[in-house]
Amino acid sequence: MSSTQPMASHSPASRAMIITLGGVALLSGFLLTLVYQLTLPYIEANQRLAVERAVLKIYPQTETRVGFVLSANGLRPAETAAPGEILVHAAYDKTGELHGLVAEAAAHGYSGVIRLLYGYSPECQCITGISVLQSTETPGFGDKISTDPDFLANFRALDVRLNPEGSALRHSIVTVKHGTKTEDWQVDAISGATITSKAVGRMLNQSAQALLPGATRDLDKIRSKP
Repeated sequence: MSSTQPMASHSPASRAMIITLGGVALLSGFLLTLVYQLTLPYIEANQRLAVERAVLKIYPQTETRVGFVLSANGLRPAETAAPGEILVHAAYDKTGELHGLVAEAAAHGYSGVIRLLYGYSPECQCITGISVLQSTETPGFGDKISTDPDFLANFRALDVRLNPEGSALRHSIVTVKHGTKTEDWQVDAISGATITSKAVGRMLNQSAQALLPGATRDLDKIRSKP
């Protein structure tokens, strides 16, 4: 014969504990949301300041920065990009002349995500400088991407010309072993920080391939400050 046992019901103490834990979880969620909403304006302000400083580092003559978004419909003035769009900053001097474009690139390095801004000059069709926004690379090695003069020299005139069809870079940006650079589209790696160096080359190639064909087609829209 089989017998069935009645299911044990929760004791008053157990129910009280469950209610308490539920209340704590709800309160924690509310507080986290409140803190996020309160700090969001400061976070956004700090991000804008970081971008402004990076643009000035790449193009010291900058008097005005205007944001543009590149989508399937071309470039349009905007300060934020939706998924599938690319945000680019146009740097103008005090006369309203365009000095260059500044865009963000990111990739995983040795220790985490690296984010940087890079400048693009339509005149030379080349990358003219970088400014690191975020990096957790190894001190003394990977962090040299923002201080090593030989590495930074890669980006004074890094070739990013487009192919005849204007659909992609003529030559992909590639990182080569330290001391073996022979072409203007190559990045000479930092000795002892090859993984980090390759991440920089990879992110620049991916970003430039996505941005430059469309931005170049619509360049007349941003040559003069809106």
